[in-house]
Amino acid sequence: MKCYVIGDVHGCLDEMSSLVASLPLEKNDTLVFLGDYVDRGPDSKGVVAFLTDLSRKGRYKTVFLRGNHEDMMLSFMGLAGHHGDVFLLNGGMATLASYGVEAPAGSPTPADGQRLLSALPPDHVEFYMRLDPWYFVDGFLCVHAGINPRRAWDEQAGEELIWIRHEFIMNPHPLPHTVLFGHTPMQEVFFDLPYKIGLDTGLVYGNALSCLEITGRTLYQIRHGSRAVRVTDVARRWES
Repeated sequence: MKCYVIGDVHGCLDEMSSLVASLPLEKNDTLVFLGDYVDRGPDSKGVVAFLTDLSRKGRYKTVFLRGNHEDMMLSFMGLAGHHGDVFLLNGGMATLASYGVEAPAGSPTPADGQRLLSALPPDHVEFYMRLDPWYFVDGFLCVHAGINPRRAWDEQAGEELIWIRHEFIMNPHPLPHTVLFGHTPMQEVFFDLPYKIGLDTGLVYGNALSCLEITGRTLYQIRHGSRAVRVTDVARRWES
């Protein structure tokens, strides 16, 4: 059984669905999504509909992590999350549009969050509420943003797992796992072995969506606006 880990999608349904369709998936393989399904891109609703359908079919194991954009969205709707006051300033307008919700005329109010919540299909509400904070698999730790490199695992703060950035990226950490993370867009997949691999390659900014199959050390990538998937053997990264 193989495990495929996919970086930030941000409402880009066409590229994500094309990438998933191209993967040589077999029954009981695992698909891990690192979060940030919504905001900025054109079809947040379509992305979540695709993922909930993928999970419902049950052919593959699916793991959906919470990103900071889902966290802001939940807070905006009055649910468990953080920084809902800046949700619209960080791409949330595109999410409102995808759900057919009119943008606020002025500063957002709690009523605006309730209008968005009311527009969500029930299975989408369940999807957002049940997102996982992390996932361990075969010597890897999958999280959205990273971990605090100064803390042991049992001392990690949940909010940091979806919000931390430079402190994690610039420093080694003490965990006996390679951390697979998204959150911070880069031009290429960021390899800092054995500590971390960054898989957010800025799809929504015109770059690419990246997926790492961890068993065979194979990288799958699709460029923004494309349907063609490039496959690269990256096993040499571990050898070097």
